[in-house]
Amino acid sequence: MAPPPQPRPAVKPATTEAGGEQVRLSSTSQVRGGEPPVDSGRVMEIKQAIMEGRFRINPEAIADRLIDTARELVNAQRRG
Repeated sequence: MAPPPQPRPAVKPATTEAGGEQVRLSSTSQVRGGEPPVDSGRVMEIKQAIMEGRFRINPEAIADRLIDTARELVNAQRRG
């Protein structure tokens, strides 16, 4: 089993010399609270449930969360 991913350091906007373009990372790309973005314990629980045939997929919940995420992204773009 691989070790958990290490948090990435905060990245400041970078400017290229040629075109003067800037790169900015959104707040969603940042690790919050210094914790890895993945709960390794939960991943292992899900893997075990899949191997045992206990994992159930709820397409309605997936669709609802996908729509919520899309709504949040659109609203964030409007505000920004």
